[in-house]
Parts: sequence; structure tokens; C-alpha cells
Amino acid sequence: MDKDSNKATFIFSSVMVVVIAVLLSVTAISLAPYQEKNVRIEKMKNILTSVSIPTETTGTETAFNKYITQQIVLNNKGEQVTGSVTAFDIDLKKELDKVKIGKGNEQLFPLFICNKEGKSFYIIPIRGKGLWGPIWGFISLESDMNTVYGVSFGHKSETPGLGAEIETQKFQQQFIGKQIFDESGKFVSVTAIKGGAKPNDMHGVDAISGATITSKGVSEMFERTLNNYIPYFKKQETIAFTN
Repeated sequence: MDKDSNKATFIFSSVMVVVIAVLLSVTAISLAPYQEKNVRIEKMKNILTSVSIPTETTGTETAFNKYITQQIVLNNKGEQVTGSVTAFDIDLKKELDKVKIGKGNEQLFPLFICNKEGKSFYIIPIRGKGLWGPIWGFISLESDMNTVYGVSFGHKSETPGLGAEIETQKFQQQFIGKQIFDESGKFVSVTAIKGGAKPNDMHGVDAISGATITSKGVSEMFERTLNNYIPYFKKQETIAFTN
């Protein structure tokens, strides 16, 4: 065959495409377990960060197993359920999306209980939408299931210096000490307020300047996700709840 012919060029190109595709597939398959492990470690790290437990990459799993003493799966009625799925492996996005397809009664919600320095903290995953994509995080509540002990936020594609500020310590520290129920026991969540929260506002934090949509996304994320855990909190009878 003439090596300079169009046919030879086409055959050579086709073979190279197949070879490269095979190599990429093999690489992807071989690296998949490591990628999955990294995702799990990152999730553990974010859970621990919400309760101010520092971790190193090599010690994250050990710390997680030490401090996270219980993992609970809840249904939409606030009842604990058992089954093949564990709290850690629940995909919150898929559970929240079940409402859109009329399967809200099949939702499952993960709850992590942390024991730190003899005190119990309740860690809840939260998820919402920012300006350019999904935002997510974890919120830890003190034993009263009302007072915020800490938060950890993440995002996919928010603007640096604006919406991406939700990941900064400065923004996240505002949530510490806030409460998700008012004095009468009514669920009011925590809201990022444009222009700044009033002094001593137990349910508001300062929104990010120039990132109104992302700030609203954080507020919506808190209210929509936490609302699914209210039935469970009511069953614990730790505070004076109202209907």
C-alpha cells in the first residue's frame, strides 16, 4: 500500500484513534478506585470541618471513624430506617430531586452524630444552587438541635471574589452561634441578608457583597434542606417546638 495515499492515512488515523481510546479507557478504569477514595476522603474532611476537627489527608478516615459515632438514615417523616444504603452513601441531590418526579415520600436523608469532648453534635448535609452551578455543604448543630456549631460550604463554579466567598472562613464563621428556631420554637432557618444582618440577629448573617444570587442560594439551601429534618427534631423533644 502506498504510504502516502489517502487510504493509508485514513487507516493509520483510525488505528491511532482506537489505540488512544483503549489507552484512555484502561487508564480511567484503573484510576476509578483511587478517584472514588479521594471523593470519600474529601466528604469525610468536609463533615469533620463543620465541627472544627482539623484533618490531614492521611488521617482523615481515622479521625472520621473516631469522632462520627453514629450515622442515621431518616425518611421524610423523621423516622429512622434501616436497609442496604448507609447515611454516608446517600446522594442528597438525588433525594431532593425525588420531589420533582412525585417520589417525595421515598426520600432518605443522612444524619451524622459526632461526639467531641464529651458533647454531641448533629451534622446535616445541605445542597442548593448558586449563580453558576450547585453549592453544597454541611451544618453542625449543638445538642439542642437548634444552635449552629459550624458550617462547611463548597461550590462548583462560583465567581472568585464574589460567590466563591462562601468557602471562606470569614463568611462561614458568621453562622456560628446562630439558631434555626425562634424563641417560640418555630423553624425560621438562617438567612443571608443583603445589606447586612442587624446586630444580635440570631437568624441572619451578612450576605456577600456583589453576590446576591449566590447569597440567596445559601439561604434557600439552608431552609429547603433543613426543613426535611424538622420532623426528626420534633421527635427528640429537645426544644419547645410549635407546628
